[in-house]
Order: sequence, then structure tokens, then C-alpha cells
Amino acid sequence: MHLLIPFAAPQSEAGRAAARTLVLPQLGALLALLQPEGRDDGDEWSLSPPHERALGQAYGWTAADGLLPWAALSAQADGLDAGKATAASAWGLLTPAHWHLGTDQVSLLDPAGLLLDDTASRVFFAAIQDLFVDEGYSLHYATATRWYAAHDSLVALPTASLDRVIGRNVDRWLGKDPAARRIRRLQSEVQMRLYTHPLNDERTANGLLPVNSFWLSGCGVAQTVAPSDVQVDDRLRAPALAEDWAGWCKAWETLDAGPMVTLRAAAQAAGAGQPQRLTLCGERASAIFTSGPRSLIRTLKSRFAAPAWLPILETL
Repeated sequence: MHLLIPFAAPQSEAGRAAARTLVLPQLGALLALLQPEGRDDGDEWSLSPPHERALGQAYGWTAADGLLPWAALSAQADGLDAGKATAASAWGLLTPAHWHLGTDQVSLLDPAGLLLDDTASRVFFAAIQDLFVDEGYSLHYATATRWYAAHDSLVALPTASLDRVIGRNVDRWLGKDPAARRIRRLQSEVQMRLYTHPLNDERTANGLLPVNSFWLSGCGVAQTVAPSDVQVDDRLRAPALAEDWAGWCKAWETLDAGPMVTLRAAAQAAGAGQPQRLTLCGERASAIFTSGPRSLIRTLKSRFAAPAWLPILETL
């Protein structure tokens, strides 16, 4: 078993203060059974956050920052033909979104807050499809929150993960190469097209956020996914992105009382068999821990003195 935990550590001072109030006995006991295997250090400005890099590594992928092909993988899962070795196999994920105009910046709100259903999403998709087709893109509808674009310019277009952009100034993450400038132009055209759309007027009247833009991410050509037992538990994601630190602490407590107990039992029983792994991911870095042969001293330590987990989280 390989358990991967995104958003295990916050970067804001309020988040760090909340983390110091946590009581996570199972995590401490589990870490006493494991040993460090490696780290992936970076910073909070990378286009691909640590949890996406860690999952890509588990899949056996090799890609530069911002070029992990999540869109192609997701398109395959949605039944689209993303596997042909042609220019059309370069896919990008288009997420319908609401860009909020503040006093000094434009920020992207969590698309989950749109409460977008299939009927409304198809209306918006049809309203902007010709803008992409006129630029040579092939546009595909999958679900209310997952649209796809295919184009040869997406083969090597680095893009920021949606997890990097939610709640933040979009300008920092838009990119400046020629293909990115084309996307920025399309974003402007989509905004103008949707600004006066009757469905947005209806949504606003009903207290819903208007759909006024999109975010492009996960561009690239499909790569083979290596066999892996990795399991991603993303229950910390939503409260972290919302900066709901009370909710984030509660989610950590349920994580500690559930999956951590399961992984601890597996690590205790592992012996010389299949190693058990835990990957903890923050905004800057990830750290992986694995089970393995234990010395008598380490065995006694695991019984009587669980290591401090908070200093580990604070390095992420």
C-alpha cells in the first residue's frame, strides 16, 4: 500500500497555527514504524504542486514542471481517444470557472462553488466552442466540470495546476510563451462572450456565480501509467484551498483515525514482504516514508516513543 496525502501541511501562518493544535497519535505511531525514503524539494511557485509530482513519479512519468499530462489521462478515463501518437493526442483540461475581480487582482474561485450541472455546462460549452474551433482546436465535452481541448500547440505547453491557482491572482500563473498568449486571448474572448449570456443572468438572479472564464491545465501527450498501488486521499484539499483551517484539522483527525490506522497495521505486518509507503505533500515539498527491516532499537522506539510529526510537516 502506498498512501499519498496532498495538502498535508499549510503555508499560511493561520494554517501553521492550526496545525500546531492537531493531535495525531496514529500518524506519530506510523512514522515510528517507517523510515525516510526520499524528498522532493521545491517551492510554492512551481506549476506542478508536490502531490502531482509525487503521483506522476509513482506512475513512472517523466515531465518538466507544468507538463504532467493529466488531461490526456483524464480524457482516456472519460472515454475520449487520447492515446493516438498524433498531434491530436496533446490534450488540455478546460475547467469552466468564475474569475473574481477584486480591488487589485483577478482571482479564480474554486470551480466546485459554481454548482454547475450538466445542462448548464453544455449550454456554456456550446456558447464558446466556435472560439476554439476557429483557432484550430478540437473541443470535447466530458462532464459539467471537465471539458477538453486538443491541439498540437499543447504538446509542450507548461500550465499551472488548478490547485495552484484557486483563490489566487491568476496573472501570476498564466504563462508568457506564444501558445500561452493564445490561451490568454481565448480567455478574454470567452469572458466577453459569457458576460452577457442569458444563462449567467439567470444564475446571478438565483444566487449562483456566473461562469465567466476557464482554466487550462494538464497539457501534454499521454504517457503510459506504470503499475502502482498508490492511493490518493485528498480529503484535506477542499478545506485547505478554502483556508478553512478548522475544517482542515477535522479532516486530518478523520484521516488519522482511518487510513493511518490501516497503513500502520499493514506496516506492522509487512516484515520483509511488500513495503508500505506514506507520502506527505505540502505546497513546497513532499516526503516519502517506507517500511522495511527494523533493528531492535527501532522496534523499541516504535513501541515507546513516536517521533514528532509536526516538524516533518513544517518542512513541506
